[in-house]
Amino acid sequence: MWNYEKRLQFPVNITETNASIAKVIITQYGGPDGEIGASMRYLSQRYTMPYNEVSGLLTDIGTEELAHMEMIAAIVYQLTKDLSMEEIEAEGFAPYYVDHTVAIWPQAAGGIPFNACEFQSKGDIITDLFEDMAADGATL
Repeated sequence: MWNYEKRLQFPVNITETNASIAKVIITQYGGPDGEIGASMRYLSQRYTMPYNEVSGLLTDIGTEELAHMEMIAAIVYQLTKDLSMEEIEAEGFAPYYVDHTVAIWPQAAGGIPFNACEFQSKGDIITDLFEDMAADGATL
């Protein structure tokens, strides 16, 4: 179905840990306007799109959002992979660490886990496209 190249289009190479930044960036992974919701939004809406060109475009965009998830996960991982326990405590990363250690888990910056209620798929062309634009506009 897809041709996956096992490399990031934009390689991530972070050399210093920073749990404070990771706590904020994680919301782009699993927050209300994050990449998981974006990919599910487009890939779900494509099925009821009556125009093949637009359906194909929604598939392309949804796939691209999956690639964004991979980049965000790489960023968060590299920011947290070598944290000391002192850094985890001092930078406020302990609540996340208790539940997930330094594994990547979809949540918003405030700790709220990803939920499928973060996106909508109504089957109405105008409603779905407005929802897409509203969600993408929120991340700019």
